[in-house]
Parts: sequence; structure tokens; C-alpha cells
Amino acid sequence: MQTKILIIGACGQIGTELTSKLRATYGVENVIASDIRKLENDVVNNGIFEVVNALDYNQIEQLIEKYHITDVYLMAALLSATAEKNPAFAWDLNMNSLFHVLNLAKAGKIKKIFWPSSIAVFGPTTPRENTPQYTIMEPSTVYGISKQTGERWAEYYHKQYGVDIRSIRYPGLISWSTEAGGGTTDYAVDIYHKAITDGKFTSFLSENSALPMMYMDDAIKATISIMQADAEEIKIRSSYNLSGMSFTPKELAAEITKHYPDFTITYEPDFRQKIADSWPASIDDSAARKDWGWKNDFNIENMTVDMFKNLKATIYK
Repeated sequence: MQTKILIIGACGQIGTELTSKLRATYGVENVIASDIRKLENDVVNNGIFEVVNALDYNQIEQLIEKYHITDVYLMAALLSATAEKNPAFAWDLNMNSLFHVLNLAKAGKIKKIFWPSSIAVFGPTTPRENTPQYTIMEPSTVYGISKQTGERWAEYYHKQYGVDIRSIRYPGLISWSTEAGGGTTDYAVDIYHKAITDGKFTSFLSENSALPMMYMDDAIKATISIMQADAEEIKIRSSYNLSGMSFTPKELAAEITKHYPDFTITYEPDFRQKIADSWPASIDDSAARKDWGWKNDFNIENMTVDMFKNLKATIYK
């Protein structure tokens, strides 16, 4: 049967690059991108695009029937820092959009779901170093609470109704092609832009705030890999730990000075510091590596080279 994909939230930070890669992998005609509004970008202009509200069950169902969708990637969500400013809407969007696709799968309308979780499911009581797959989870943010709840529902729908849902807990994601989107780890995107334009950067996290990070290329690779894996390889139906690297703002600044020796960084921690302090510093993702062969390609060195190469070739040419 032909794989036909619907991406909900295709214009977001991850969705943008995921859409491009899925179109290249499965063919433009087999990947339907959708979002709450129509933007002037490659997602909209380079393939099939539909405006859809992730909170509207009927709209999603109509798209699934119209295009004979088999796989749904639910990427719509309100991220950590943004969600803290609008908790009720964040809960509504993050939870009810998930229920819609879970119920569509339960009804046999779709075969497979990808739904992203996050390191935000962990909290201040979680072991911070090499955080295990199974551990204490007491999230202290709205985003984290919604993602942890989503993991429980994902597992429940798999056990009770046989829904084929797959998930990974994204660490902080770094990309040259999309701007920071309201996340606590987004300083690690902005810092590269400021290194080129200003030669200096003010971090909203303190210098030694270590957080798990991943280059977007690796995140997209992992997302498609877990969806392409045989169902029996997916042993965990809540969400898999996933890791690429861990670093602090100070360590990232030191890496940047290898390319821009005069670059300087200052620190002015804001409300996001408290969020970062509640998250792991590093992640144990051995289950993903063992079960479905996860392997990252990027570390802080080759990611920094690639970020500057692409930023200077596209945005700052």
C-alpha cells in the first residue's frame, strides 16, 4: 500500500524541515503539509498544502479521507516558554490535537502516528546526568505536563486499541533554516546568527546550564527512522529518549570563537533559566539505539561548522 503522509503543523521549526525531507523520500504528491495558516514559504509553495486547525477533528478527518492518508505526523504544539504565557490554550492544543489523531487511528482511518514528546517531561526530581529511559517524571512546565500526559495516552491507546503510535523525546533542536520558536533551548540557534551579525550575544541562560541538544538533521533522521522501523522493533510506545550531544552556553561560545575569535558572550538569565534548571543535563538513549538502530551524525564541532556554512550561504550571503 502506498504511504500517504499528512503533516499537521508543517510550518513549525521541525515541521518545515521534516516536510522537505519526507517529500524528497516519498514523493511530493504523497506528502500533504498542513498548518493553521498559509505562509509564504517552501512548505506551502513546493507541494500540496492545506489549511487545517489541529483542534478540529472534522477538518483532519476530511483531509485523511480526501488524500487516503496512511501516516500522520502531529507536529502542532505550543512550546515551553510560549506555553507558560498561555497555559490553558497550550493544554488544549497539545492534548486535544493528540486525541483527534489517536481516535482517528482507533477508528481505523489511519495506520501510523508520529507524535513528538520532549525532555520537558522530566522535572527537578529527575536524575539530571544521563537521564534514564524510565525514571521519575514530575514536569514543572505546562508543556512538560502536556507531553508527559500525552505519553501515557499514547501507551494506553497502543495497549487498549492497537494504535501504532511512535514517539521520541526531542532534546533542544538547532537548525540554520528556521528561526527560534519560543523554546528554552533556542538560545543555541540565536547565538549563531548573532555571532555573524553582531560578534556578541547575550544568553538568557547562565553560562554553565548544560542541556541535551541535537542538530535538526539528526532529529529529522530519527523521526523518519522510527516511522520506517518494523512495528515489532518499537518496544516503547510512550516515547523514546533521544540524544545527540550536551553542552552549556559557555561551551558553545568557546566553539564559536574557533570560527569568530573576537566573539563575546554575556549572561542575563531570565524566566527560562528556571525551566532549564528543571530539565536533564544529558540523556541516556540506549533503548533507541538498541531497538531501532538510532545513531547521531552530529556533535558540537561538526554542527557548528555546518551552521556557519549554511547561514553564510543563505541568510548572510
